[in-house]
Amino acid sequence: MKKHLIAAMFAATMLGTAAQAGGLDSLLGDKNKMGAVSDLVSAATISDSDLKNVTQQYVASSDKKEKVAPAKDKYAKRLAKLVAKHQNEDGMKLNFKVYLSPTVNAFATADGSVRVYSGLMDLMTDDELRAVIGHEIGHVKLTHSLNAMRTAYLASAGRNLAASQGGGIKQMAESDLGALSEALLNNSFSRSQETDADDYGFAFMQKHKYPPAAMESAFRKLAGDGGKQTGLDAMLSTHPDPEKRANRVKDKMAGK
Repeated sequence: MKKHLIAAMFAATMLGTAAQAGGLDSLLGDKNKMGAVSDLVSAATISDSDLKNVTQQYVASSDKKEKVAPAKDKYAKRLAKLVAKHQNEDGMKLNFKVYLSPTVNAFATADGSVRVYSGLMDLMTDDELRAVIGHEIGHVKLTHSLNAMRTAYLASAGRNLAASQGGGIKQMAESDLGALSEALLNNSFSRSQETDADDYGFAFMQKHKYPPAAMESAFRKLAGDGGKQTGLDAMLSTHPDPEKRANRVKDKMAGK
């Protein structure tokens, strides 16, 4: 409730700013503008469950746009083997798919969807992939992914993404999903969130008796020429400072 109240206060501040800029009478007299304000307030106070519904629509749209590896594909088989015991991890129901793309990236969303690009799989060993996946799962468990979706949803509120009067979420149009996707791309995680997800990933490796050193080597690869030569820009834009993070993992292994 507290975060919803803060979001509502933010929406009210936005309304006040708009009123000062254009005049309150003008704002109230424009039905289109008032509709946008209503969307903004609704987006700011959306529940976690409804936000996960929006996330599912976003992931479904992403899966349609990307080339998803079929079950018999070598990449899909490899990923399925790596995550076989992680379908239900730390109280979360997760689902995993491979995007057949040379992009070096991976992401996880608030509904528990984890997507790994084949370009990343080409670059990483099995244990290094597990380390990256553990990090991404951390973003879900620590609600970073949920909060990122909330911020993106709020940023796209002017495009009729508001909750319906019945309390549910409207089926979003492709244009709305496109706006949401753009907002998400511009909403990278904070340094502290990345550090917390790294710590979760490190603990994930220890919990399942995978070598934690694989997390360090994964970051070294992302920082080195090997990653730069395989389209690393996408991952670096959302997962910055891999060299520093590799050094931090090394210190954690040394007990520092």
